[in-house]
Amino acid sequence: MGKATGFLDYERIDYKKRAVDERIKDWGEIRIPQTEEEIKIQAARCMSCGIPFCHAGTLLGGATAGCPLHNLIPEWNDLVYKGQWEEAYRRLSRTNPFPEFTGRVCPAPCEGSCTEGYHMEAVTISAIEYEIIEKAFAEGYVKIKKAPATGKKVAIIGSGPAGLSSAHYLNMLGHQVTVYERHDRAGGLLMYGIPNMKLDKSIIERRLSLMQQSGIEFVLNTEVGKDISTAQLLEEYDAVLLCAGATKARGLNVEGKELSGVHFAVDFLSANTKSLLDSQLKDKKFIDVKDKNVIIIGGGDTGTDCAATSLRHGCQSVYQFEIMPEMPQTRQSATNPWPEWPKKLKVDYGQQEAIAVAGSDPRQYLISTKKIVGDAQGNVKEVHTVKIGWVKDEQGRMIPKKIPGSEKVWKADIVLLAMGFLGPEDTVPVELSLERDARSNVKTPLNRFQTSADKVFAAGDMRRGQSLVVWAIQEGKLAAAEVHEFLLGKLCTL
Repeated sequence: MGKATGFLDYERIDYKKRAVDERIKDWGEIRIPQTEEEIKIQAARCMSCGIPFCHAGTLLGGATAGCPLHNLIPEWNDLVYKGQWEEAYRRLSRTNPFPEFTGRVCPAPCEGSCTEGYHMEAVTISAIEYEIIEKAFAEGYVKIKKAPATGKKVAIIGSGPAGLSSAHYLNMLGHQVTVYERHDRAGGLLMYGIPNMKLDKSIIERRLSLMQQSGIEFVLNTEVGKDISTAQLLEEYDAVLLCAGATKARGLNVEGKELSGVHFAVDFLSANTKSLLDSQLKDKKFIDVKDKNVIIIGGGDTGTDCAATSLRHGCQSVYQFEIMPEMPQTRQSATNPWPEWPKKLKVDYGQQEAIAVAGSDPRQYLISTKKIVGDAQGNVKEVHTVKIGWVKDEQGRMIPKKIPGSEKVWKADIVLLAMGFLGPEDTVPVELSLERDARSNVKTPLNRFQTSADKVFAAGDMRRGQSLVVWAIQEGKLAAAEVHEFLLGKLCTL
């Protein structure tokens, strides 16, 4: 513990963001890095608890509590405070292969379970993680590691966070790893699902370059089940690991859903990023919302990303519809006690930008879409909604009930569906005749990763359903250990 009274001496100070009027004119990252002295002071606030709940990585109250990667947070906080940056990086990378990703896009459940957060503001764990890994790259601490070759070959389907994590560890253990990706760039949702202002794509390319130098092969523009069969992979490789995500987007079953101008949020975000990377948007191969009225159905990070992207394109207006009520300003201890994830109102970067541009929060709560109306040419022109309240039914379940007289018509040119995902696409699971669970995810035994098919394993959202990037990375790590055990008959702890 670097400074015994640090939590009393210093207040939490978050990293600053670039000014709204500046950042909405470009696609650069919005974060302003902190100085080394600022980060040392924030690290000094860590109390090095006897029981560090920030390590936990479990589910409490239906949400993640603590770090799923079980990061050694008090240890590297202490090292940062003492100025021992290289050792701090070694402790961080002991559990997390990609801190540059989690430090940017993880919602930080570790901070929600920080003991200090019980009475005051939590330690800025995410910001400290970000600064450790960026200093590590700048100082050359990040090196390629690989064990002697085992002679075993593993194919990984999907290059999102789970696929990259498992590739990293299997390669480190000495196996020959080939990652198959259907898109033109590796990275999965990190590359095409998260906009550049949150995660600059050069950060992903920096890591991918290291992985390629270490011997990992990426086969791009290749869809397994279409361009190459799973049977061929099983013949060529000693094991196959499925990390293709839960990419079946949830639709909206209302009149008008087929109109021109209704898009899945993931298609909107991915097309924008691809066009940005290919041509700086000059090829116009994106969903253009300039001067248009945009309605986003669904909250969460994806809805926020859609709002921020729409504002950068110069939309006329943007609203987010959320069927749930507005969160309270502070944690409600009676129903949401520490160390559960604090369920309180969060004003994220997209909402901050909308408030600065339009003067009000774009989110509309307790609202349900009744229908989408189009013009004579089949283009969206209106969204019809009704307000709802949540009531208990006869079985005690909370259900939405429409409020009479609360109907409203919203002008709309573009409707973006940001309501999450239903599970993995069917091609590979069907081709392999894999068992599925009740939510259509690939089924494996509890806390295990081998599927019902010989030599086939699954990890990440494809196995557990839509979840956090940090869970996908942890699943990739654990699956790699199980594949290693399968290949060599040796237990492995990563």
